[in-house]
Amino acid sequence: MNTGRHEQGLNDQDQFGLMIAVRLNGATEDLPHDISERLRAARVRAVAARKVTTVKAAPYASASNGTLLMGSEHLGGWGRLAAFAPLVALVLGLIFISIVQDENQANELAEIDAAILTDDLPPSAYADVGFTEFVKLKSEKISN
Repeated sequence: MNTGRHEQGLNDQDQFGLMIAVRLNGATEDLPHDISERLRAARVRAVAARKVTTVKAAPYASASNGTLLMGSEHLGGWGRLAAFAPLVALVLGLIFISIVQDENQANELAEIDAAILTDDLPPSAYADVGFTEFVKLKSEKISN
């Protein structure tokens, strides 16, 4: 009997309470009718009078130690500004990366154009698929 309830997630206090309830329910069969009716009425009043607690959903998420992670009603002006700082840093970083990549691509194209203009090659060489790789390898050899 106990192993099934342990698997259902009941703790020791709950198991003890259930055992007492089973014994009391078994003993109520031997009581006179007027006493069992008074017990039933008392049980109904007790259930109706118990406190019903409601859980209010929080408008913010909190960590396990109770610190505030998100919630604009507790943040001042500086707090709101600090909340947008990572977003601003991300946008600036992406803009910087875009500028650097554009500059690198322009430099590579300028090197290829300079190699094409200074070299004496037949027009058929410019149509070759591997010509760009040849020019890159040649410019690397010259720079070393």
